[in-house]
Amino acid sequence: MSIGLTHYLLLAAVLFAIGMFGVLSKRNIIAVMMGIELMLNAVNINLIAFNRFLPVHDLSGQLMALFAIAMGVAEVAVGIALAFRIYHDRETINVDELNRMKG
Repeated sequence: MSIGLTHYLLLAAVLFAIGMFGVLSKRNIIAVMMGIELMLNAVNINLIAFNRFLPVHDLSGQLMALFAIAMGVAEVAVGIALAFRIYHDRETINVDELNRMKG
């Protein structure tokens, strides 16, 4: 039995669903960012799988996945910095309690 495109797409769909569940159900800002990262990794799996199994002779899928990984790293850096600042100012990282803009 060989692993085909359908297997990769199913894995990516499951990862995306788990990430979406984490974003919609968690109250902790760190858990929400982890869900976003899972969804981003599901997209990367799709990009690389389509580039591998479709008759394309360039590396555009891998390059887009690398760009998405770089954007994910930047998103995590900014998100962690914001989480630290919010915790320093309000002493909570609960998303429900972050309803006002001024400190």
